[in-house]
Amino acid sequence: MELPAENKRAALLALAVLGVLLVGVLTVFTVFDGDDEQSGDGGTTAQTSAPANPGQDAGDAGSDRPGAAAAAPIVSLPEVAKAHEAMTRYMAGLNTYDHSSSTRSWQAPLLQLTTGEPQMKQVTVLPSGRTWAQCQAEHCSSKGTAVVERDAVISDDLVRGSGRTISSLVKVTTTRVAAGKSTTESNEWLVSVKEEGREWVVSGFDVFGLGDAGASAESGE
Repeated sequence: MELPAENKRAALLALAVLGVLLVGVLTVFTVFDGDDEQSGDGGTTAQTSAPANPGQDAGDAGSDRPGAAAAAPIVSLPEVAKAHEAMTRYMAGLNTYDHSSSTRSWQAPLLQLTTGEPQMKQVTVLPSGRTWAQCQAEHCSSKGTAVVERDAVISDDLVRGSGRTISSLVKVTTTRVAAGKSTTESNEWLVSVKEEGREWVVSGFDVFGLGDAGASAESGE
């Protein structure tokens, strides 16, 4: 038995409406399901940023870490300058004398620049023997100047308790006059000083190179 034409149209219209509603419901579920996957609590979008530095944990990214504190120098620059002064005064004085110099008066101020130990007394001396006799005969004189070229070692021995020490390369230039002739020579010395109280004193020195003895022209002929 066939349905009347009006009933057919009503049925088709109802089916069309149901189809539209079904599509709308599916669309709504699809949209909200996608939003739930992309959003966190409170509806905000979750974002994960890479660490600022390779190897840095994500939890550490953006944190302000203070840089490593710079190590304090073993000896401050003003103290280094004092140590250099002790070196140069001693080395220049060691090479400054004339034929009338007296051992006691010449030696005393120089030893005040040293540790005063026996080894320093042994090396803080005027020329002797034939050299001194020739100097006196020729009315010789010697003038020394010294300058620090560079520091070699700066240390603070905490284990043995010897304190702070500095060893530097010192260039000593000596001008000698004898029998009317002038000769200048230069040598490099590795000079060591140590801190005693608030003073820097010379504790030793060793020749560093062969120098340029006799390199200057002679005068007064």
